[in-house]
Amino acid sequence: MKSRKLEPILYVELVVASNLEESKMAEQDKNAETLAGHLLVAMPGMQDPRFSKTVIYMCAHNAEGAMGLVVNKIIDSISFPDLLSQLGIESTGYGDQINIHFGGPVESSRGFVLHSPDYVRDATMVVDDALALTATVDILKAIAKGAGPERSLLALGYAGWGPGQLDQEIIANGWLHAPSDSDIVFGADETAVKWEKAIGKLGIDPRMLSDVAGHA
Repeated sequence: MKSRKLEPILYVELVVASNLEESKMAEQDKNAETLAGHLLVAMPGMQDPRFSKTVIYMCAHNAEGAMGLVVNKIIDSISFPDLLSQLGIESTGYGDQINIHFGGPVESSRGFVLHSPDYVRDATMVVDDALALTATVDILKAIAKGAGPERSLLALGYAGWGPGQLDQEIIANGWLHAPSDSDIVFGADETAVKWEKAIGKLGIDPRMLSDVAGHA
């Protein structure tokens, strides 16, 4: 299988890394609802094939926009050892079975690690009590030698929305949102299984979704 060539990643100098902490501090207006720390679940009628039956963990959502990582689409064209090799990180064999996920179509050669909050460094953004986000080479080095977070998900790229864009997509019947669940985020289930589990948290039969509103 052909490996995917990547530029050095995991040191993010864009809105996601530099402004995420600002976004968290700014939050929304006090009267607005934030989806940060929730799961965004694609409706069956999703028109964009990149997001068909996707489950997205929302890392930030406020008046300035939204950002999240798809947690149920695996990239087959590159392995964790391949990634370590391209970044010049020595592999000890630990974590060789780690999957690399399609995090979203924005900045698809940038890397993000969604993980349990037992690993927190200066560059880590703690989203809530259960999950945190780090986008540095150091966390990859830690994972490679068995010193990383207890649970983690490595993704390339992210899903991003401009001001008010996600809210409009939800109103237009594009997405449902559900409480987060670490077992869904970090579980090894395939795309459709995670999607069904996420919808199941709402007590909804997926077969009935075509006629329901795009919010929960």
